[in-house]
Amino acid sequence: MKKLLFLFLFIVGLWVALANFKGLATQGDYESIIVNFREDVSTTTLSEQIEAIASNYNQSLSLNSVYAIDEHIYTLTGDKELLKNLKKSPLNEYVDYIEPNYIYSALETPNDPDYSKQWNLHNIHVERAWEETKGEGITVAVIDSGVSRVPDLRQTEFVPGYDFVNDRKDARDDNGHGTHVAGTIAQSTNNNYGVAGVAYQAKIMPLKVLSAQGGGSVSDIADAIRFAADNEADIINMSLGGGGESQVMKDAIDYAYNKGVVIIAAAGNSNQNAASYPARYPKVISVSALDATGKKAPYSNYGAGVDISAPGGSEEGKILQETIDPSTGQAVFSGFQGTSMAAPHVAGVAALIKATGVKEPEEVFAVLTQSSRKVEEDKFNYYGSGQLDAGEAVKLAVKGQITFRDFFRWLRDSGYLNPRFWIDGGMVALLPKLLMVLGSYLLAFLLRNYFPFAFTSPFNWGLVLGSSGLFFLQGIYVFDLPQWPFRVMGSSIPELANSIEGTSLLNPFLASVLIPFALVAILLGHNSWKWFAIGTSLGVAACLTVHAIMSPAVMVMPSLDVARAFLGANAFLCVGLACLASKKS
Repeated sequence: MKKLLFLFLFIVGLWVALANFKGLATQGDYESIIVNFREDVSTTTLSEQIEAIASNYNQSLSLNSVYAIDEHIYTLTGDKELLKNLKKSPLNEYVDYIEPNYIYSALETPNDPDYSKQWNLHNIHVERAWEETKGEGITVAVIDSGVSRVPDLRQTEFVPGYDFVNDRKDARDDNGHGTHVAGTIAQSTNNNYGVAGVAYQAKIMPLKVLSAQGGGSVSDIADAIRFAADNEADIINMSLGGGGESQVMKDAIDYAYNKGVVIIAAAGNSNQNAASYPARYPKVISVSALDATGKKAPYSNYGAGVDISAPGGSEEGKILQETIDPSTGQAVFSGFQGTSMAAPHVAGVAALIKATGVKEPEEVFAVLTQSSRKVEEDKFNYYGSGQLDAGEAVKLAVKGQITFRDFFRWLRDSGYLNPRFWIDGGMVALLPKLLMVLGSYLLAFLLRNYFPFAFTSPFNWGLVLGSSGLFFLQGIYVFDLPQWPFRVMGSSIPELANSIEGTSLLNPFLASVLIPFALVAILLGHNSWKWFAIGTSLGVAACLTVHAIMSPAVMVMPSLDVARAFLGANAFLCVGLACLASKKS
């Protein structure tokens, strides 16, 4: 009865903690509020409610843009207090939702004009992709700070866009960010000038949602997404993001996705264990950033929500494109870094994939992830499915070898599980884990003929925690929460240190007989818990044996042979310790 009570209290406590945790979904900044009236509300009622808001709150409610008419999306200036009052007012009877109009910002760090080599295009093997396609016939909507026709974009085809910041058709750039992003996607190439773009025969649709200062509201971004979907964009790139979960944004993303648009966004630049919005929405391909060496860029977000990685640059090597100098408006070649620079690489490759005839968003996603270069040591999900490879992606798309899995999509859409732990390279890690836990039980069964092992609950827990731990927990990524508790619970005793640090090297102190010996010394006099110590000793023996055979890497050991001998000797000592302890029971 006591055990059931403790279990109940633990579950309740965990539920309360998670229910009250305030993650990125509620941490955004805003200066205005979105009011989305129901579509069945009459024009008369709508006018009455707009007048009531003006009268009661001294604030004017205005249509967000001409493209928000059908959706009945209005905005008004306001803060948290006004938002709270509106949600409690009779207005709720006529709306689908009332929410903050969060401000998202461009995701890049200061540029450095000295960088002059496009290592990024070589990194993704774009030359191999160009042998098959250059993106002809595909339209990429760049939802950003606008795009200016700098000299190295003059041969690039543009389609009409819109400036949602100033409500006009001219979507030229006054920041420089959007033009740089557009250049990565489709900079004019083979023109004896400047640099190249990934899909340089694709069309650019400039949609300005970010001001000269780099900020923009989710209502404008949502309108831009709908504009892109309604005007035959094939791909949307959003090199922007921030905090704050938004229903109007999610609705717009779902709308575009259902119309066959591939949506790509930057994961964020705060080096946090979760993608920012809108990258974390399930129907958006979230992109983390690589530096010039192929490692995770220092600033890049990782973990929950990250789908794939691409070149984003760092201080040692930035992403070079032609853009504008916002202080003068003149064209300039400049190196930027950020997940903002990584996302358009994926958007460009998505354009190459779509140009081969692959149309549906889930199929494009499958090609991108299945063709990516896998990273074996990625315990923190720095790279998602792997590193972007344009050459392999186009090769796979042309062959039509797309094996998309519904289960994989369900895991990804949940936003909580890391599918790679089970489906991709993680299956390699799953095998030794199973061998460890099964080996510990096999060892116990064999020794049971000679020593009085009792398969009690403490003994079973000792076998599991000593051999493999609750390893399935290592595949869980909860947005905004630290992952180390899952990694600790998902690790065996010998693997505790390296699992937290994200390295394959075992700590010689933990990967030895020392911890089992200490447990036996402490618990041997206890009638029940001594079996936990004995089980742990056998579990550690199984874990060390598997490591000695499959991955004998131990810190400070001069060679793998020495490490293998060390692990084998300690495994033998653990078995001996368990036998001695059971004889004294």
